[in-house]
Amino acid sequence: MIHRFGAYGLIATFLVAGAAFAEEKSQTKCPVMGGTIDKAKSLRLDYQGQRIYFCCPGCPSKFKADPEKFFAQLAKDGIVLENIQTVCPVRGETIAKKESFTDYKGRRIYFCCPGCEEPFSKEPGKFLEKLGPLAGNKTNTHS
Repeated sequence: MIHRFGAYGLIATFLVAGAAFAEEKSQTKCPVMGGTIDKAKSLRLDYQGQRIYFCCPGCPSKFKADPEKFFAQLAKDGIVLENIQTVCPVRGETIAKKESFTDYKGRRIYFCCPGCEEPFSKEPGKFLEKLGPLAGNKTNTHS
């Protein structure tokens, strides 16, 4: 017979393991209006190392007005945005291989080495600022 706390621990272990193996999805819909996007033609915005695509011209400004709301929904939906980072937000070094990363509130943040994950986790806002709120902002035009 499993002790009742042991059973809860076992269930929690399976839930955590399931979350760790949850399927990651790339962006196929606009985070604001939900319209289908075409990465070759859709409007895009580069924000804190993430490239976000939109279905229409009004959506980027709505995203910029409350990015945390949209990042939270993307994270909840398991969407991993296209990452355009070239430098580590902690040490400023070029990211040679995108192997060391953390997922933070809808953003996948890459580091130059595993040692940078801990400083980031202690002060994420400080390091996200280094990536710039609208770093490399570009938009495509509809064809």
